[in-house]
Amino acid sequence: MREHGVAWVTGAPDLVAAVRSAKQFLTYVASGPFQYAVAEALRLADSYFADFCADMLAKRDLLAGGLERAGFKVFHPAGTYFITTDIRPLGESDGFTRFAFCKRTGVLEEAASRLKTLAA
Repeated sequence: MREHGVAWVTGAPDLVAAVRSAKQFLTYVASGPFQYAVAEALRLADSYFADFCADMLAKRDLLAGGLERAGFKVFHPAGTYFITTDIRPLGESDGFTRFAFCKRTGVLEEAASRLKTLAA
């Protein structure tokens, strides 16, 4: 059996127990393939992670600013690459939308530019 990622399950208690048992006895670690990636990452210089964090913060702020200027209420994340927004200020009845900022800077700049049209 090949593991494809992290997941969750919901349902009747007896069905959830069966899924939990299958998971327990068929796989022994969560997200086993990620262990190789983590081992490689631990070999990288500290400067790689400092640069990565600075880049992600800049991208977060770029997209958050565009969303705020468009009228979204933005919840600024501290530990993910998703920005959750409240879209009700734009007249929508559904509550929240999530945007990913783990994109190339140019893509985020274009998104922020296009979002300006919502504020007009």
